[in-house]
Amino acid sequence: MGGNATRQYQCGSQSMHGCEARRYWLVAGSIFKLGLSESGFLGKLSTSRINFVGDFMTTTLPIAFIGHGSPMNTLEDNPFTQAWRRFGASVPQTKAVLMISAHWYTRGTHVTAMQTPKTIHDFGNFPKPLFDFQYPAPGEPALAERVATLLQPVQVGLDQQWGLDHGAWSILAHIFPDANIPVVQLSIDATQPAQFHYDLGKRLIPLRDEGVLIVGSGNVVHNLGIMDWRTQNRAFDWAERFNGVVKSHLAEPDHPTLIHYDQLGNDAKLSIPTAEHYLPLLYVTGAQTEADKLSVLSDGIFGGSISMLSVAMGSLGALQCAVCQLRKKHGP
Repeated sequence: MGGNATRQYQCGSQSMHGCEARRYWLVAGSIFKLGLSESGFLGKLSTSRINFVGDFMTTTLPIAFIGHGSPMNTLEDNPFTQAWRRFGASVPQTKAVLMISAHWYTRGTHVTAMQTPKTIHDFGNFPKPLFDFQYPAPGEPALAERVATLLQPVQVGLDQQWGLDHGAWSILAHIFPDANIPVVQLSIDATQPAQFHYDLGKRLIPLRDEGVLIVGSGNVVHNLGIMDWRTQNRAFDWAERFNGVVKSHLAEPDHPTLIHYDQLGNDAKLSIPTAEHYLPLLYVTGAQTEADKLSVLSDGIFGGSISMLSVAMGSLGALQCAVCQLRKKHGP
């Protein structure tokens, strides 16, 4: 849903009765959504990253890596796109999206800074309805400038030419189908090593407390050269092994091994013949904190050599809200 970067609830000059009623309504909605008891909700809340200052609260948004696969997923209703929709529905108040897509691979680091990013159809040999598809989300120049500031001393170009490529809009069409949340896209500098991209992700962490959803779009396994369209739901052995290794290191989490993926043997070489589809994962893991728990949104191998693994890190599914009333009842 759209909204301010920080939703605040405060009694102010309201009567205590009115304020408590509003708080209770918010909490009750959260309990209903989670299917928890009141005490269970508080237990869930205690593991979420919510900052309270008196009666004010702020929410730390989760982060996500989405295995986007074929552009045709834009138009399809399948287990992967259904998972993306569920993820979008579970995300708390979102002011804007910062997208890191495998398909903006550049020399230097750039960020889209226009008011109205165009929908880029950066592919060929697909049906006309896909070329007709538009994702008219607005841009957010102020967020672009904020990203450039956070990434200093890296020089970040404020781009007016790019827009949203299919790595961005093919998944956002399901995560936020109304296209009413501003989207800014950050490019991947092809001249830099993996550690560089992970380090940039770390510098983006403050955005999570500012209502910005950070999303990486790529594929953990992406080898089009040996893809077999006849084996849509069957994986090559090496692809399945490497996909499992990445999941294992995400779950630990073991970031150094994920950064140095090129040391994981022949399975890694076959799975990542070129780095652009893997590197968005490093921005997301870089933005992960110790409090973030891993959720696997979807998984599977398409065409033998395309991983559809999608993961989120952080708190999902709870409406982050003021809980003064329940804390009085159950204690801190």
